[in-house]
Amino acid sequence: MQRILFVLLAFCIASQGHAVVRLKDIASLRGAHDSQLVGYGLVVGLQGTGDTLRNTPFTEQSIQAMLGQMGINVNGTALRNRNVAAVLVTADMPPDMTVGARMDVTVSALGDAPSLQGGTLLMTQLPGADGTVYATAQGAIAVTGFDAAGQAQSVSQGVPTAGRVANGAIVERASPYWPYELPLSLILRNPDYATAVRIVDVINAFAEQRYRRRAAVEVDARTIKLAQPPSVSLARFMAEIGELLVEPDTVARVVMDARTGTVVIGQDVQISTVAITHGTLTIKITETPKVSQPAPRSKGTTTVVPGTSIDVSQDGGPVAVVGGSSLRDLVNGLNRIGAKPDGIMAILQAIKSAGALQADLVAQ
Repeated sequence: MQRILFVLLAFCIASQGHAVVRLKDIASLRGAHDSQLVGYGLVVGLQGTGDTLRNTPFTEQSIQAMLGQMGINVNGTALRNRNVAAVLVTADMPPDMTVGARMDVTVSALGDAPSLQGGTLLMTQLPGADGTVYATAQGAIAVTGFDAAGQAQSVSQGVPTAGRVANGAIVERASPYWPYELPLSLILRNPDYATAVRIVDVINAFAEQRYRRRAAVEVDARTIKLAQPPSVSLARFMAEIGELLVEPDTVARVVMDARTGTVVIGQDVQISTVAITHGTLTIKITETPKVSQPAPRSKGTTTVVPGTSIDVSQDGGPVAVVGGSSLRDLVNGLNRIGAKPDGIMAILQAIKSAGALQADLVAQ
């Protein structure tokens, strides 16, 4: 049986058009991006699920270095404890983070520790790309996965070798990047000329009514240049225009994932009227070997005689007319054919080759 999950995700929007969203959900200030931090640390308090020190010498070296800083000399001593694991600690530092603010960190095992359940991350420095330490992390690790094994059976769920420390990092130094680049510009997350023009019109309509001046001009499909009114702060200006409602436009696109059998059809996808029939050819080969037994007192030998049966069947469907000006019409037309997920993908590819699919076809 072909195990393919068919998910036809069709966002059937009402006749009014696309969804109306807030400006801050589709655009952000240029330069206001996160900074990625990564550090190396140790997790202690594990119940025998730590690194095997013979297989992970860097863990043993880290333990010796840590104890040496505390005045305990264990150099030359063969350590055999299994309650310590070497980990990598990662975090995304948002812009405008002040000294003393807290943020979450992700902890991932670096050695052969099978689980970090119940462990505590020791104080770990988190440098940025320039090598400067911007935060330190420490705290108990929350692990959602588990791994239990017995002599004849094992059970595993989730990923027990990774977890999070909520509010485990404290910012020690402000972000190395100025949060906003001048002149002020809005960057669209999904570039589109029509969306950029609509955003400019909405901002200018609001600014002319409130500040008696225009405040935006489109540069390209991704960038909108802003002019901050002198009588208002940047924070208040961004808060006010961020709540403005915009109707974004999107490119007509069909995305197909052959691995999972997923087909996603965008709202603006249209098909010129075409006639389609879809059928599948199935060939079933069955092997039924038989044993040939020689007669008594004969000099023959017992042999296996192959037996093969081949069954060929072809399923065909009626010719259906597919086409329409709305997503609902398109989905209804494809459903009338009654094809399975792989059939839907083949049909869409054939329609694209025929020049009747008025959209981008993306195969993953």
